[in-house]
Amino acid sequence: MRFTVIPVTPYQQNCSLVWCEASGRAALIDPGGDAERLMAAVARHGLSLERLLLTHGHLDHVGAAATLAGHYGIPIEGPQLEDAFWLELLPEQARMFGFPPTAAFTPDRWLVDGDTVSVGDERLAVLHCPGHTPGHVVFFHERARLAFVGDVLFKGSIGRTDFPRGDHRALVAAVRQRLFPLGDDVRFVPGHGALSSFGEERRSNPFVGDGA
Repeated sequence: MRFTVIPVTPYQQNCSLVWCEASGRAALIDPGGDAERLMAAVARHGLSLERLLLTHGHLDHVGAAATLAGHYGIPIEGPQLEDAFWLELLPEQARMFGFPPTAAFTPDRWLVDGDTVSVGDERLAVLHCPGHTPGHVVFFHERARLAFVGDVLFKGSIGRTDFPRGDHRALVAAVRQRLFPLGDDVRFVPGHGALSSFGEERRSNPFVGDGA
């Protein structure tokens, strides 16, 4: 599986374009905005986009999802059902943060812990990792040793938990009990900022590292 990270909107969220080399079929993880830029990236790589994957329901990670789903005629999968209220609040989120008007939507498939999602011939495992939001999920590709963690974990930091239904204790538990056991060698793409590895964060992250 191959991937490239495409920062979108003035917030510079990380949207990941992932694809199966054998089939040329692809998915976008967390298409937070700039739909035309994301469509251009799909075309530039000569890919066939087959689904959109959402880690959680915050506007900056889902803002272009409905537009892209309509353009390509493809499904939206994720997050977990507990984030439904965030997707229902998309119009209010857009007004609050100065984003273009964004309508509420319902994914074609809510994800649960233990699910898998397909990208061509590749499979990503779904891990429910609440805390930043109650329905936050992480996508993990075992063979590539790669995780797409949304706003659960960052290089040197962790996701905020001061939003409605945020839970700091749950977030820390998710990182330590669900993500770190996957292996120190696992690289991860966060929702914002630079890539890192679980091993690096175990060694140095002041919030969830071994010395925290």
